[in-house]
Amino acid sequence: MKFNTLFLFTICFPLFLIAQVEEMNPPDYIKTITFKSRNTPQGELPILRLNEPFYLEFDALVATEPDFYYTIEHYNYDWTKSNLVKMEYMVGFDDYRIVDYRNSYNAYQLYSHYRLQIPNAQTRALTKTGNYMISIFNDDRELVFTRKFMIYEQKVGVGVSVKRSRDVRYIAGKQSVDISINSNSLNLNNPLQTVNTLIIQNNNLRTAIKDVKPQYTLGKELVYRYTDETAFWAGNEFRFFENKDVRAANIGVQYIDLKDIYHNYLFVNSERASQPYTFNPDINGNFLVTAIDVEDVDIEADYTMTHFALAYPELKDGSKIYIYGNFNNYALEEINRMVFNEEENFYEAVFRLKQGFYNYKYVIVDSKGNLDEGRISGNFWQTENNYKVLVYYRDLGARYDELIGFGEASSVDISN
Repeated sequence: MKFNTLFLFTICFPLFLIAQVEEMNPPDYIKTITFKSRNTPQGELPILRLNEPFYLEFDALVATEPDFYYTIEHYNYDWTKSNLVKMEYMVGFDDYRIVDYRNSYNAYQLYSHYRLQIPNAQTRALTKTGNYMISIFNDDRELVFTRKFMIYEQKVGVGVSVKRSRDVRYIAGKQSVDISINSNSLNLNNPLQTVNTLIIQNNNLRTAIKDVKPQYTLGKELVYRYTDETAFWAGNEFRFFENKDVRAANIGVQYIDLKDIYHNYLFVNSERASQPYTFNPDINGNFLVTAIDVEDVDIEADYTMTHFALAYPELKDGSKIYIYGNFNNYALEEINRMVFNEEENFYEAVFRLKQGFYNYKYVIVDSKGNLDEGRISGNFWQTENNYKVLVYYRDLGARYDELIGFGEASSVDISN
C-alpha cells in the first residue's frame, strides 16, 4: 500500500506542477474589473511596457467595505508557473492589503471602489518581462478573482498585417494575420524552438492562436504567412448600448424602470448571420464607464440591472447562448447565460452593469463545450477587428520566457 501511494504521488505531482493556470472570474458582488495605464485604455487587455505604472480597479457591491489583498506571480508563455522565485522578478513584496478605496456617492447601488497601484510602497517594481497573474484574496484568505496581464520590452520589431483568407473555402468569412519579426541586433538562437507567438483578436484570450512557429527566415527576419494556422473567423461588428443617463432611454436602451435600482431594458436583438454585412463602428469588444452630470465616474456612476433579449429559435440540442465581451472578461458563466422565455419567444438575461458604453456579442456553446462566435452574428471578411501579436523568447539555457516584442494592426486596411 505504501508503494502504491508513493507511486500515485510521483505520477500526479508533476502533472500538478505543469498544469496551465486559468483565470478565476469573480463572484457576482465584484464588478467592473479594469486595468489602467498611460498606454492601456480602460477596458482593454493589459499589455504593459516594462517599468510602466498601472492600476487595477474594481467595485465591491456591498456596504461593508471588505478588505482585499493581492499577490503577483510570474508565468511562462504557456501559462505554466515559471521557475523564477519572487525576488527575481519583484523588488519589494506583495501580499498586502489594498488600502486605496472609496465609497459610492449619490448612487442607488451601494459599492466601494478599490484601486491598486503598481508600483507602490511595498511592490516597488516588476523587473522581468513575460506573463503575470494578479490574485485578489479576501480577509479569510479565500481567492476572490484573478486576472492575467503581460509586460514586454520592445527588443524586436513586430510587423502585423491583416489579409483575407487564402483558403477560397473561407475567403468570405475569415481573416488571416501575417507576421514579420525583425530581430535587429538581437541574436535569436534556434528560433523554431526558442521563439513563440501569441495572436489575439479583439483582446480575447479565449480565442487567441498560439504555438505558431516561423514559416521561414529571411536574414534576421522571421516570416509567418500561413494559410490556415493564423486565420481567425472574422465575426461581425459588436453590438453596443450606452446608459450614461440612467433616467432616460439611451443608445440601444428601449425603456427604463426604477425599482430598488434602475433597470434598463435593451431593444430585442435578432440574429445577423443571414443578413448582409453592415459596417457599424464599435470599440472591438471593450467598454468605457461614462455618466452624465457627475464629476467622478469611479464612485458616482450608478449600477443598473441591464436586460438583454435575443429573438432566436430555442436550442434543444444541449447548446447554450451566452452574452460576453471585455466587460466580463469573455467569461462563459451562469450569470451571463441566456434563458429561453416561452411566453415571449426569445432568449433573455439580466445582470448588473455600471453605467457606460458597452460592446457585447451573443455566442453559442454546444453540448460538447465548443464555442461558436459566428452562428448568431455571422462571419464577414469586411469586419473591422483588432489584432495584437506578442513575441516570447527563451534563450538556450534560460529559465523563463521573455516577452520581447509587441505588434498591433486593424483589419480596417485588410487586403487580398
